[in-house]
Amino acid sequence: MQIAVIGAGSCSDEEREAAYTIGKILAQNNAVLICGGLGGVMEAACKGAQEHGGTTVGILPDTGNGNAFLDLVIRTGMGHARNVIVVQSAEAVIAVGGKQGTLSEIAHALKTGRPVFSFRSWEIEGVVDCPTAEAAAIRALAAAGGNDHVEPGWEPVDR
Repeated sequence: MQIAVIGAGSCSDEEREAAYTIGKILAQNNAVLICGGLGGVMEAACKGAQEHGGTTVGILPDTGNGNAFLDLVIRTGMGHARNVIVVQSAEAVIAVGGKQGTLSEIAHALKTGRPVFSFRSWEIEGVVDCPTAEAAAIRALAAAGGNDHVEPGWEPVDR
């Protein structure tokens, strides 16, 4: 199962911590983490996943190397157009914070029927707002059909 984690290339400490937690939970549940491959939310999520045995894929906007926590690097040279590839490569999407690039990824995900869960991101019809990073990860795993091994104490709480 593949889950996209989206968010800004520069983020707050709270967003960084949330993204790390999401990456960790995805790794613990054998999900492949797909992201835009840059810094901020993307890097923190990849770090959380890698440090817990997960696999990370960065779909880069350019021909660079991306962040230090990528297992697979896809250099698109497509700029922001790569946002479509990020969300189309996933069964579910988790947004953490974010700016206009994150908004475009959310729009592409919703347009193509991908479930989107957010932690302190854009409030848009169709996006499931989650009160914690853990809840966002658990709900995305459930939507992707793969949270059979989630620890019982990590149940999502709706707002």
